[in-house]
Amino acid sequence: MTESTVKTVPPVASPPVVVARGLTKTYDTGDSKVHALAGVDVEFHRGAFTAIMGPSGSGKSTLMHCLAGLDVATSGSVHLGRTEITGLRDAELTLLRRDRIGFIFQSFNLLPMLTAEQNILLPSQIARRAVDKERFEHIVDVVGLRDRLHHLPAKLSGGQQQRVAVARALLNAPEVVYADEPTGNLDSRSGSEVLAFLRGSARDLHQTIVMVTHDPVAASYADRVVFLRDGRLVDEVLEPTAELVSARLLKLEEV
Repeated sequence: MTESTVKTVPPVASPPVVVARGLTKTYDTGDSKVHALAGVDVEFHRGAFTAIMGPSGSGKSTLMHCLAGLDVATSGSVHLGRTEITGLRDAELTLLRRDRIGFIFQSFNLLPMLTAEQNILLPSQIARRAVDKERFEHIVDVVGLRDRLHHLPAKLSGGQQQRVAVARALLNAPEVVYADEPTGNLDSRSGSEVLAFLRGSARDLHQTIVMVTHDPVAASYADRVVFLRDGRLVDEVLEPTAELVSARLLKLEEV
């Protein structure tokens, strides 16, 4: 399989999994108002790996938090499938995040007293959800954790811990996985392993993945990169390279 085949973007005709329309987020600082998002329209399709990038303060983390229901938008709408999440009550959002969204953070958020396998299975156990054993076995093999399942986090490398976190996020086949700087605490080799797995998950598991990153190399693993500046979506690149992403970021920062 060629690199260009790996990075093929799903047909635009496929229904989007996540849709944001006219999304705004305003913070009142007392003396003034900060417009973190200023009318964002964006879609994310099934089986696509998308990176969100932009200069510091561009609104990329705020956008992800609003898309994931971790923060409340000031106006506009976010749909996950047919569900409009903007306006849901806290209890409804909690259930939605638990049942339909996966999260990967810069910090691995593993429980130190649980083995790798127990950490992967924990969200399913909390939700009292039956585990798809075939999917579990497949994910464990894909992330290369077969011989580490019974190790505690302290006995795992940083890259292995993040792969546990990725497996945990993917196990229940969420409609979308949000990854916030997932390689920020990893060395380049471990980071490459995690990013390659995320790219493979989009392709092989038809997983929708949305990643916030400041790293052009990390973004080059995605099918698509969208760029924010001053809370607005201002650019988009398909089949990105690290060089192309760096050039676009430099242009945005100069502006």
